[in-house]
Amino acid sequence: MPQLNPAPWLGILILSWFAFLTILPPKITAHSFPNEPTPINSKALKADNWNWPWL
Repeated sequence: MPQLNPAPWLGILILSWFAFLTILPPKITAHSFPNEPTPINSKALKADNWNWPWL
């Protein structure tokens, strides 16, 4: 049964994972997002407390 022979497939599996772990992460982290969030002054976001009539 050739399916039980791990010699060719184990090498392919290790080589593919090595490629995924060394080549792809720098390519993924190199992407930049066009709409970077800008910091907003936190004092401008101060909201009043809600007036709950049933409390």
